[in-house]
Amino acid sequence: MRSRGWAGVTPSSDEEAISRILDAVDDEVAQHGSGIRLADVARRLGVTRQTVYRYFPNADALLIASAMRAVNGFIDQVIERANGLNDPVAAIVESVSFGVENLAGDPQLEALLTRRTEGEAAISLTSDTAMAFCLSVFRRLDVDWALHGFHDDAALDELAEIILRTVQSLLVDPGQSRRNGIALRRFVTRWLGPAILYPRLTSLSR
Repeated sequence: MRSRGWAGVTPSSDEEAISRILDAVDDEVAQHGSGIRLADVARRLGVTRQTVYRYFPNADALLIASAMRAVNGFIDQVIERANGLNDPVAAIVESVSFGVENLAGDPQLEALLTRRTEGEAAISLTSDTAMAFCLSVFRRLDVDWALHGFHDDAALDELAEIILRTVQSLLVDPGQSRRNGIALRRFVTRWLGPAILYPRLTSLSR
């Protein structure tokens, strides 16, 4: 780890250096949005751009790392909200509703979940990163997925896709009046509930 710069307070390890860099990214995004420059992050830390380059090759990598750190914390919040809910409908509805209520306007999480390849026509929440995020939530919920008809990865992948499409729709176009609280949860239950129950219902009818 380089010892120069850092406004006179040198990090004690590479891990601390990375953490301080990402803290600076968070501050930049909060003040100026996701269009950050690596030079601005370096200036905020009192280091040269070369010092930041040692850990991150470009501004895009900074944004991804910062957003991933934010997502890890957000996942913990989602799981805490759904703690003890072993019914898949109740667990998913609470997770989706909490996500919609808290994702709206968050530049870090939106930057990660809406990443797209160059030339793609529309922003999509069904990126590989967003799917991995959603599946990681599934694995931590108190739900026996096999008991409810989700016997393989393909079934959970499809559930993750429809959930992410629902979240995207509610974020991009919340309607004339944005739903929150009980109203949002009733709406999500009515339209996502049947999709969540479908695998078990079809397995019982065989």
